[in-house]
Amino acid sequence: MPKIKAVTFDLWDTIVHDDSDEPKRKAQGLLSKKAERRRLVWEALNLEAPTDQATAGLAYDVADAAFNKVWHDQHVTWTIGERLGVLLKGLGRSLPESVLAEVVRQHEEMEVTIRPDLIPGIAEALAALHGRYKICIVSDAIVSPGRALRRLLESYDLARHFDGFAFSDEVGHSKPHRDMFESAAKQMGVRLDEIVHVGDRDHNDVKGPQALGMKAILFVATRDTDRSKTSADAICERHADLPAAVDRLAQAS
Repeated sequence: MPKIKAVTFDLWDTIVHDDSDEPKRKAQGLLSKKAERRRLVWEALNLEAPTDQATAGLAYDVADAAFNKVWHDQHVTWTIGERLGVLLKGLGRSLPESVLAEVVRQHEEMEVTIRPDLIPGIAEALAALHGRYKICIVSDAIVSPGRALRRLLESYDLARHFDGFAFSDEVGHSKPHRDMFESAAKQMGVRLDEIVHVGDRDHNDVKGPQALGMKAILFVATRDTDRSKTSADAICERHADLPAAVDRLAQAS
């Protein structure tokens, strides 16, 4: 059997606690991210020509539904610019290039400006693993693009632990598409069957990698919905236990 040489990590709900920035936004008197994104679009449209807020919100919902369909069925994550383009086309509207660019920027930087929380123990786990294994992020970019997610990891002083980054907006496909994991393998200089992937979703982070000959660890500290149905090679409840779990799989390989 091939020896385990590398570990790939999902980002959301594996390294960063998804939506843990929402209480921070509320404490600052800000709208939720969902509401703020819709407000930004409506405000930009309304400045150009009177626009009903409910209509703009409905158009945003329809564009989101189209995004989700393509994401789940075709394993592609449209950029925010592409999603807003769908929205505008549906309304038969346009925005000046500079105005649209600013709306896109505000979308993309929302989670960098007010950061979500790290999951406890991740910094220590990465420090323990790095050096003994190559490490890479393999993450879908749903709103924040790869360049913003790199900045987010840098702001936590975690980026230095990674030997590569495979973000869906840069790779061209999203998990569990083979291209995402092959990008990571190429960046780390290893084969797919020499990688253990860590993530919180059985379909994308366990069955997807396993279908490619990889090992997979289901991380359940923040999201344990898939625990009862997973085919994971190991289940990890806290990051303090993760290095030992990886080592066990490596020793068994």
